[in-house]
Amino acid sequence: QGVLVPGLGTFAVISEQINGTEEVYVVQRPLFQLDMDMSCLRELVFPTVMMPGDIEIMPLDYWWLSQANSLPPDVVRGCVEETVLLYSFQLRDRQCPAFAFENIGILSCQDNVLCMQFHCSCIAGLESRDTWVALLLT
Repeated sequence: QGVLVPGLGTFAVISEQINGTEEVYVVQRPLFQLDMDMSCLRELVFPTVMMPGDIEIMPLDYWWLSQANSLPPDVVRGCVEETVLLYSFQLRDRQCPAFAFENIGILSCQDNVLCMQFHCSCIAGLESRDTWVALLLT
């Protein structure tokens, strides 16, 4: 249910129960918990997100990624590590590039706030029944 990207953070899908005025909604929505070196985040604010304790966190599957792009797993691992390292250096140098995750969302820094913004299509793909509730929560 969760994937750890080393040096960056954890992506997960959580179920959340919301009590409406006439109905109880249980929605699936994405969550991102930042896990970067704090020296990279000087003077930056980021939302504190806590993963529920029952979520199984798996390491990033470099073999699966290598199958998706025809590169050896060690090359994929190196690319991921170097990309995360470059992003952390840019944050430390007060550059605020957007870090785009295809089909998921964008990790961006605006006005010294670092946050993950999920694409509506990502949220809708996780929650087909109560999409609007999941969109509002996320």
